[in-house]
Amino acid sequence: MCRLPAVPLGAGNASPLPLPGALLWSSHPVQVFYDGANVKQVDVPTLTGSFGILASHVPTLQVLRPGVVTVHAEDGTATKYFVSSGSVTVHADSSVQVLAEEAVTMDMLDLATAKSNLEKAVSEMAAASDEAAKAEAQIKVEANEALVKALE
Repeated sequence: MCRLPAVPLGAGNASPLPLPGALLWSSHPVQVFYDGANVKQVDVPTLTGSFGILASHVPTLQVLRPGVVTVHAEDGTATKYFVSSGSVTVHADSSVQVLAEEAVTMDMLDLATAKSNLEKAVSEMAAASDEAAKAEAQIKVEANEALVKALE
């Protein structure tokens, strides 16, 4: 698992919001970025491709891949978060639930550190002696590649 300088997300037993275009993020019971907030759009990176979520989006459940989640507020501002993994659920009532393993605002990240972490992950993958170690190193490489790409 890739370790980022993470801001834990969470609301232990938080539930999806029944508001059109609403967004709730949760994972750890420490912090929630949006809880009951109406937003215009949420762009998410998933294993099947990136897509934008607007009010009345078809219900879906997707696995997040490492990348940038962008939240477009109703006032036109956008906030970007880097997520390492997780899931996104769009419910029939237009509520959205993003569960991120790790997430940080982009301004908390440093390109030089990300490149250094990528080099370490590539070295770990080359030195891995068994399939489990190779798989773990591959996850680190993919997350750090996405992080470097997001910061460049």
